[in-house]
Amino acid sequence: MEKRTEKYRIGITCGDINGIGPEIARKAISSKDWKNVEFTLVGPENLPSLGKVEAKASIIAVEAIEQAVRGCLRGELDAMVTAPICKEGLKLAGIDYPGHTEMIAALTNTQRYGMMLMGKGLCVMLVTRHLPLREVADALTQENILEAIELTAEALEAFGLPNGRIGVCGLNPHAGDGGALGREESEIISPAIEAARANGLNVAGPVPADVIFFQALENKFDAVVAMYHDQGLGPLKMHAFDCGVNITLGLPIIRTSPDHGTAFDIAGKGIADPTSMIVAIETAIALAKRAKNDG
Repeated sequence: MEKRTEKYRIGITCGDINGIGPEIARKAISSKDWKNVEFTLVGPENLPSLGKVEAKASIIAVEAIEQAVRGCLRGELDAMVTAPICKEGLKLAGIDYPGHTEMIAALTNTQRYGMMLMGKGLCVMLVTRHLPLREVADALTQENILEAIELTAEALEAFGLPNGRIGVCGLNPHAGDGGALGREESEIISPAIEAARANGLNVAGPVPADVIFFQALENKFDAVVAMYHDQGLGPLKMHAFDCGVNITLGLPIIRTSPDHGTAFDIAGKGIADPTSMIVAIETAIALAKRAKNDG
């Protein structure tokens, strides 16, 4: 009897169609022979004003996201990969989401979720995501830090590291320097770490943010939990700008994306690099395979 070959159905959303999303999607699909993969491009055939921030482009992007989420929830897609959207455009369109992560969590009715970035051996989880910097300290709680640590541990286990080593960033310079530069470490971050350890997780910190990413690249940690967006993404993009991947954890579906923006300045010029999109697709396929094998 001939062995049945498993097909993996991957939906790719258009993102903001005035940016590079459609270009990198097409380039990624044609970059190689994707064996046993069936792609669905979700979005319009015609593009409006390349390189411009427009409300209508963001509305189209959101409609594509909603369609892909429905496809995943119905079992018509095994995973979705999202091209970049424009937060300024979302605001112009009156769409009250700061990004993909929060939007897809709402569409899937997910309360416990997180944003993880990966590239060239560096794995970063964010406690807070799209917040103004002045709001970050007030947004940190023992509960959301512990949740980020737990989601990181679950992700590492899914990647084959059941006792993954997790390093947690401090918020302040020198991780607070014993309270001289802030008390978030002693009053919020350290108790969350202790709670995670009590639950059996392999976690260390708080570690000063100016050394923890070097330590991770030196193989001391398998993943880093950062307190805010640029604390985690600055080092990740410096190290793996061309191939970083964003994964939303905690969802009932699989969602990945390239770790870069809409790049309006080069939209329509044919020079956009699809590497990050290719890796995002590969990651989605790998997670879909694991999900089917586990199922």
